[in-house]
Amino acid sequence: MSLTVSPLFSERKEDAFDVFEVLLETLDKNDERLQEGDVIVISTKYISNSQGRLIDLNNVKTSKEGNEVSKKFQIKAEIAEIILRESDKIFGGISGFVITAADNIMAPNAGIDKSNAKKGKVILYPKNPYLIAEQIRRKVFLKFLIHIGVILVDSRLMPSRIGTSGVAVSCAGIEPVLDMRAEKDLDGNPLKVTFQAVVDNLATIANHKMGEAAESKPFAIVRNSGAKLTDRKISPTEMAISPDQCVYVRGLTNPMNY
Repeated sequence: MSLTVSPLFSERKEDAFDVFEVLLETLDKNDERLQEGDVIVISTKYISNSQGRLIDLNNVKTSKEGNEVSKKFQIKAEIAEIILRESDKIFGGISGFVITAADNIMAPNAGIDKSNAKKGKVILYPKNPYLIAEQIRRKVFLKFLIHIGVILVDSRLMPSRIGTSGVAVSCAGIEPVLDMRAEKDLDGNPLKVTFQAVVDNLATIANHKMGEAAESKPFAIVRNSGAKLTDRKISPTEMAISPDQCVYVRGLTNPMNY
């Protein structure tokens, strides 16, 4: 059976809300039912909205460090201050963008987003994304007695590529990476370092259907994905490596002189 992706329309929510309850309502309104083995993909911005992770820039007080970042990268001082608060590490940047890392997730401007937020406000990454994904997975099992995977998806710029693609910020109930080492290629040569980023691949497929503008489709059901589901708790270290192990970061911070 072929893989299918069904994005679900959901009305915009203004205040903090229960994502699971809204998911149930959304399934009914879209005349959809979850099935054994499905993977439900949810926008991180929707999760952040449910947690009230919106900040009014008018209420942000800037520090000396925030003002320095603002001046260096030509970013509004209030945005620079939030970037500092949300980041574990700042690598550098260009005018308008600061390359940061938090919880081993690299992103411009610490993932702060002005889209899908009212003027003068910004949306932050959700808190405890792995816990949220696991809670939703368990609630679905208790409600419907089925095993599903859950992925929280964000959009991300990729190195040297135009446009954004999906990336899994967290997941639950699904094996995030397929270890293909010792498998053989078409010529019979054993693969030495190949891992397939299963949840990132599914996140990108779903993100393409969910859209990123005014579509108002924060959920998507991925069916017949072939991904391996699991009841074990997924650790963040299974999906990401530290920046100092990343080939892009290491390569760009240790340039060769010709």
